[in-house]
Amino acid sequence: MAMDVRYDEFDTGEIRLHYAAMGNPANPLILCLHGFPEYWAAWQSVMPLLADRHFVVAPDQRGFGRSSKPAGVDAYQTRHLLADIAALADHLSAENPFVLFGHDWGSAVAYAYAFRHPDRLKGLVVANGVHPATFQRAIVDDPKQRAASQYMSWLRADNAADAMSADNFSRTLNMIAGFSATDWMSEEDKNAYREAWSGEGTMEAMLNWYRASPVVVPPIDTPASELAGAVPVLDLPDEVLQVRMPHLVVWGERDEALRPVCLDGLDRYAPDLKVVRFSDAGHWILHEQAAGVAQAVDAWIDEKGLY
Repeated sequence: MAMDVRYDEFDTGEIRLHYAAMGNPANPLILCLHGFPEYWAAWQSVMPLLADRHFVVAPDQRGFGRSSKPAGVDAYQTRHLLADIAALADHLSAENPFVLFGHDWGSAVAYAYAFRHPDRLKGLVVANGVHPATFQRAIVDDPKQRAASQYMSWLRADNAADAMSADNFSRTLNMIAGFSATDWMSEEDKNAYREAWSGEGTMEAMLNWYRASPVVVPPIDTPASELAGAVPVLDLPDEVLQVRMPHLVVWGERDEALRPVCLDGLDRYAPDLKVVRFSDAGHWILHEQAAGVAQAVDAWIDEKGLY
């Protein structure tokens, strides 16, 4: 059945979140969180494939798209990103636990929500996104992942917004292409992304996600042995980083930004874990393999009896 995307806004009391929705609001909620440098349209190919049985909602997270873009790095600390999604989830599904689905930076928020609000989730799904501890450990210990993550330091620079916006956002588009194939991106898509990135303070706000992140990216030549005590995430106790609900990871193996080593040890934090790998997809798996992703999610929901 053909379905149209609907748009709405929600005032959290601190900011305004714009979101896209598909499906019947009476159906179980799947809340979808995009990453950088996307906006709700990261999910535009996946949403209709899940919306026959679910109410699928994809917000523009703070700093992105048509949502509020508060100034300053502090406004993008995890506690604020988490509060946004907690408020939106309570607005959309106050009585019933739901499935949370994150990609890229959206996965960071999704994991934080799972750690803090385990009773609110039926399940957690991540597409080419990383658990904070396994990601940080990979950056410290794996030379290839550390090299792949060096771009994060560049994006934290003071002049990054100007550089990423120059020449009609050519560097931003090149970065997307550098992470994995972009055959899915038409000229119409590129123009829609350029529009989403435009506007006073937008790129600065988007990059503040990197600046506010506690993830440490050491220089390539710094020995791991010299980093003891300098990587806060790795000093956190396991119990605060536990995924206590069923957890599905869908993973495109051609990802040049997040290497497979980022999944090593994930079962230490997620005892009910399933990983579905796609050898013919990369970082932009939601676009590259939308049907395969939706099928994997539907099958896992049925397998786990979540609804």
